[in-house]
Amino acid sequence: MTDEQASQFASEWIAAWNSKDLDRVLAHYAKNVIFRSPNAQRIIGTGTVTGKDALAAYWRAALPLAPDLHFTLVLLLKGHEALTILYDNERGRRVAEIFVFGPDGQITESLACYA
Repeated sequence: MTDEQASQFASEWIAAWNSKDLDRVLAHYAKNVIFRSPNAQRIIGTGTVTGKDALAAYWRAALPLAPDLHFTLVLLLKGHEALTILYDNERGRRVAEIFVFGPDGQITESLACYA
């Protein structure tokens, strides 16, 4: 992933969330994605969500709890087949989302970490 591709991905991912268009967000994720988040643990009782359908179900439950959802990019960190997006959410909380990409460019693993 080039710097330009990383920047483009981060901009689109944040724009998708800010639009609150779940289909647009989910388009970035592989069918067999693994997602880890303490918020998932709190909302659906498991911190590890496996599969795109389960991830969609979790986010359908979570989105109404954040009606003012908005992400602001702070920093982008690029790794080997991986990317970390550091952003502030609508509550002023700093968040790091770590993504691992498959060969097709879709997210195969994602971890959400909160300050």
